[in-house]
Amino acid sequence: MMPENPEKKSKDPLHGITLAQVIEYLVEQYGWAELGQQIRIKCFNENPSLKSSLTFLRKTPWARTKVEELYIRTIAQR
Repeated sequence: MMPENPEKKSKDPLHGITLAQVIEYLVEQYGWAELGQQIRIKCFNENPSLKSSLTFLRKTPWARTKVEELYIRTIAQR
């Protein structure tokens, strides 16, 4: 069996990207208001902040999945 090539890039678009980086990118692209329209969760619509979003998304797998899917769709469009 051949060892895996360490220089080989991961095909996962989220590889090496933190949840904070994902949120910051989406806020930069859409703003909190539009982000709250696209993903209807309280932490994006009522007093949005990076800290409150991270807290909620780390505890809520379905919401985190929606955010990660939006990020992947958004970076695919650039």
